[in-house]
Amino acid sequence: MAAAPVWSVDPRTGKRREQVAVEATAAEVDAAVRAAHDARDALADRRVRADLLRRAADLLDGAGERIVEAADAETALGPGRLTGELGRTTYQLRAFADVVEEGAFLDVRIDHADPALTPPRPDLRRYKIPLGVVAVYAASNFPLAFSVPGGDTASALAAGCPVVVKAHPDHPATSELSAALLRRAAAEAGLPAGVIGLVHGFEAGIELVRHPLVAAAGFTGSVRGGRALYDAAAARPRPIPFHGELGSLNPVVVTEAAADERAEEIGAGLAGSMTLGTGQFCVKPGLVLAPRGPAGDRLERSLTEAVSNTEAGVLLDHRMRDAFLDGVRERAALPDVQAPVTPGAGGEHTVSAGFLTVPAARLAEDGGTHDLLLEECFGPVTVLARYTDDAEIGAVLARLPGNLTATLQLGAAECAGEDAGAGASGGGTGAEASSGGTRADAGTGASGGGAGADASANGTGTAASPSPRGTGRGARLLAALTPLAGRLLVNGWPTGVAVAPAQHHGGPYPATTSTATSVGGTAVERWLRPVVHQDTPPALLPPELREDNPLNLPRRVDGRPER
Repeated sequence: MAAAPVWSVDPRTGKRREQVAVEATAAEVDAAVRAAHDARDALADRRVRADLLRRAADLLDGAGERIVEAADAETALGPGRLTGELGRTTYQLRAFADVVEEGAFLDVRIDHADPALTPPRPDLRRYKIPLGVVAVYAASNFPLAFSVPGGDTASALAAGCPVVVKAHPDHPATSELSAALLRRAAAEAGLPAGVIGLVHGFEAGIELVRHPLVAAAGFTGSVRGGRALYDAAAARPRPIPFHGELGSLNPVVVTEAAADERAEEIGAGLAGSMTLGTGQFCVKPGLVLAPRGPAGDRLERSLTEAVSNTEAGVLLDHRMRDAFLDGVRERAALPDVQAPVTPGAGGEHTVSAGFLTVPAARLAEDGGTHDLLLEECFGPVTVLARYTDDAEIGAVLARLPGNLTATLQLGAAECAGEDAGAGASGGGTGAEASSGGTRADAGTGASGGGAGADASANGTGTAASPSPRGTGRGARLLAALTPLAGRLLVNGWPTGVAVAPAQHHGGPYPATTSTATSVGGTAVERWLRPVVHQDTPPALLPPELREDNPLNLPRRVDGRPER
């Protein structure tokens, strides 16, 4: 039986562009995994890994025009967006090269033997080693940054793990081009081509996660697809880590004060965020809690005007377009749901942005009638839920699943923590304000100042412990949102995930299936495991753990950092 062809399709027309590959057979998946497995030792040298990552970035930049053209032809994301995404992709490849060279990710810790302790302590030397072959499942909406040359691949290679990527069917030509450039980078770095494998096809994806030589997997996509792979990874005779990003509603809470001060600005900002990339960002704000009353009405009018002026756009494929149209139609038919701007079909191949409104009380109900509004709808739509008090906010938040982000839009006094009494009548946001005793004044934190202001009420002069968040409404709402998401924003919008060491792109399930991040330098930790050597003779120690530190690694020795 002939292998099924893999076609590149133009989402602007729905027509096939070209055949770029065939779906991988089980034997071909096995060959790709075994080639990757055989390449593990070649990646052992950190200098070689850093060289590979930088060469890959350079080659991708050099082929930028071809890459952007190919990606735009099969995603319709546009040259501007894709040029920016390519820059992000090559930046993160170089950033991981820096991580590899620095070596802190190995987390070297040495505790010398101490027989005087009770119980006596042996000589212990701990560091992290790569897991092995990593399966990467490319995302639909980021054909570069979360695909073949993206963060999962870059971080796995940085950790010393060869990679086999399962290409996404929405951009197979871009995937082939990217993989060819990565293999060329490997060859230039003196590495075997097997360090980067690429397979196509649904069944190939199942075979990949089940393969006994695959040691871990990374996934970005839908809850349904990700959960199926997650379960398959757990059902193996030897389960493996599965780091999946599945879905996120990304709630936003707008306070009365924020709406009163800048309703028009918030409405316009929300429109820009929820329609960015035709609503195909994983961090799109999909649920917005806004107050009832005149200020909330102003926000809704601003949102209506901005969304109404948004041009129709193309989704990544017609299957997603159909799912979007079905999803918004089903949501709009729910009781008490209105559509100030109706989302739906914009043309034969496009969709129009819109938003729905609903009383927040409906979302707080346990009956499940409106639970669909608490699920992500991929595309340019959001839900504006109008609340009457903090109790309704808390009741809605209590029913939300895990998210990548959660956003607060606060007023100036709330941001400054000067609103301790605000919102008290509503209570019930799910966060407990500090109570009892006295707390230090927020303005007395400068060194050497205000000893009297910091004294506790018992008159002993002992400094009181500062409140961890403050007691105002902004602090309470922030505390209520914290259990729901991995990234918290105040007076901003979640679309746009900076590549930075302090970044965290993950959250409670179903946002992600692990506590790790897929963006930023610490993403490398997903593909490592710790190993400790106990009383190992010096001649047998790996160089990372030797006493003279020949690799000049940052490490912690007997509890003290050194290099």
